[in-house]
Amino acid sequence: MLLYFLGTGAGRPSLRRNVTSTALKLPEPNKAVWLFDCGEGTQHQLLSSPFSLQQVTKIFITHLHGDHIFGLPGLLGSRSFITADVGLTVYGPPGIAEFLECAIAISSTHLRYPFQIQEVDAGETIDLDGWKVKTALLDHGLTSYGYRVEEPPRPGKLKVEELQRLNIPPGPLYGQLKRGETVFLEDGRVLHGRDFVEPPVPGRCVVILGDTRFSPAAALLAQDADVLVHEATFEAQLAENARAYYHSTTVQGARVAVQANARKLVLSHISSRYRPQDYDLLLSEAQAVFPSTILAEDHLALEIPRHR
Repeated sequence: MLLYFLGTGAGRPSLRRNVTSTALKLPEPNKAVWLFDCGEGTQHQLLSSPFSLQQVTKIFITHLHGDHIFGLPGLLGSRSFITADVGLTVYGPPGIAEFLECAIAISSTHLRYPFQIQEVDAGETIDLDGWKVKTALLDHGLTSYGYRVEEPPRPGKLKVEELQRLNIPPGPLYGQLKRGETVFLEDGRVLHGRDFVEPPVPGRCVVILGDTRFSPAAALLAQDADVLVHEATFEAQLAENARAYYHSTTVQGARVAVQANARKLVLSHISSRYRPQDYDLLLSEAQAVFPSTILAEDHLALEIPRHR
């Protein structure tokens, strides 16, 4: 599983940071790419990424501010030049359907591939072939969601050494037991698969938040997440500005990570007022509260290892 940052800026693009979009590449054998937000220029950022538009099958929109959705119509239209077979679904808060249907109709954009729009409510859970995507309402100037992506658990390992101790030779019987089946041996013994398989291995969890003030709902959504992506539009001393504009500071993002018991925090949605020489300050503020913090930059790729 790979988290890839296509745009990490806030409000408007800069030379170093495009506006918001984050890609999540699912593990084998799926290989699909899910986007979270699609600010203006996202399809250009994809050209410099390891992914193609054809791989993008789901797009989750956190909220309807322009720096999170203005790249959608162009990306959807360009995708028609690449595939007519691989479908795409856009998920988002109420209003996303009206925005896209209007943009597609007025521009006479023809989408050749199967296309759907699904408006979701806060607190809703979307089940996608075993993957679960949970939503929560954050604290912003308009409806803004956080998304929690949960990977399905993996089957536990077969207890091979125990089977060998019982003189069970490798072969089809191992496969039956691995699947939890009951096996009847020629010598009269009965083996139950559940006795020879270790407990399931929990799947990974990634939480990507939309724009928000410091919010208890964010910590609840991100509980025990492997990676939490939290906005940090402002430095710590501008907390009043953050509150006035419905955004968060570096330290507030770190506090959410602490409350959530997250494993890693990635700060994104960085204001264009900050230059590269300011990044150490932003990062150090958050790391003083939550040491396992990194500051996202465009085209940062973060591998999320499997649980043991």
